[in-house]
Order: sequence, then structure tokens, then C-alpha cells
Amino acid sequence: MSHDDFEIEPVEGLPEEPPRGEQILWQGRPDWWQLSIEALSLKWVAGYFALLAIWRFLSSVDLMPLGRAIGSAVPFVLLGLVVCGLLMLVAYVQARATVYTVTDARVVMRIGAALTITLNLPYTQVGNAMLDLRKGGTGTIALETIGETRLSYLVCWPHVRPWHIKHTQPALRCIPEAEKVARLLAEAAEARVSVPQVSRALPRTAVAAE
Repeated sequence: MSHDDFEIEPVEGLPEEPPRGEQILWQGRPDWWQLSIEALSLKWVAGYFALLAIWRFLSSVDLMPLGRAIGSAVPFVLLGLVVCGLLMLVAYVQARATVYTVTDARVVMRIGAALTITLNLPYTQVGNAMLDLRKGGTGTIALETIGETRLSYLVCWPHVRPWHIKHTQPALRCIPEAEKVARLLAEAAEARVSVPQVSRALPRTAVAAE
């Protein structure tokens, strides 16, 4: 029997139904391949093991036959393939467990594979949004929060702006069509923040009585 850990969500990626009038503008997930490259440094890890294998081969080729020299480098190649495979698996699982939601009132991030949390970021708590666009149209949108909002870098990783540890900036990491999503987010945030906040005034009789 199949089991879906998120089957109780009324809307995928959201812990509850959106309030009346709130519209979902976009939903998506990270591109797992780009996530493995950017967040998990897949290319750097692969390059590291490739250098180890080359170093082992060059240091052995003068001391033993060519076939044995190549064989001495094979364990580094195999170990590198295993490590890179694990990194790609982690990236894939992270991407599948993540749902980013942009509405006309907020950004919601359901993140985490082992420990799933949902971040709710109203536009009134977002001071700035920064787009890091990459080749192919994928990119990362980092959100600079304001006010009393404080987030843990480790809990949110890899869905954060890299190396901003003291003031953690949650981020929509490695999403397709990032420029289009950034435009939607900017327009929605500008419209939401510019809406005047109307408070209920006391009746004149009550004010006079005071």
C-alpha cells in the first residue's frame, strides 16, 4: 500500500486552505540537478576525486606496469562515483519533498526531507528579494526578512542564501523560470505592501464618553 506523508494537506505545499480572496500565483520545486551542483557542490566533489585518481596514476606509472598503475587509481574513481551518487540522491529527495508557493499575500516554503517544516513569509515581513539567475533559466530568489523574523540557517538549509548565516535569508533554490517567478513575486509584494491598512475607529459617542 502506498503512503503519502503529505496527503493531509488541503492544498499541496500549504498546511491549510488559503484565506478567502488569497490567490496562488505559482508553485514549484527546485531542479534537483541544479540543486546538487549549487547546494551540494557536486562538480567540486567530482573534481576532487578526479584529481586524486590522476595523482595516484601519475605517482605509480613510473613504478609499475601501465595496467597496474591504472588499477591503482580505480578505487578513487569508484569512491568518487559513490559519493557523487549519494549527493545526487540527497538533492533529488530534497527537491521532491519541497514545494514553494507564491501567492498574492505571501511566500510559503514547505521544506525538509527528514524534518519537514513550513515557512510562512508575508510580504510585509520581506524587506528585499534578490535573484541569482543561472544559465538555462534556473535561479535562486533569496528573501531578506525584516522585523522579528529569525530563522535557523541549519534548519532551513539548503533553502537559504549561501553563507548568510548570521542573518539567514530563506531562498527559493534552483527553480525553473526563475526570472518569471521573481517578476510575479515582485509585483505581488508591491501590490500587497501598498494596500492601506484600515483599522476600525471608535464611534463618536464612545470617544466623547471617554
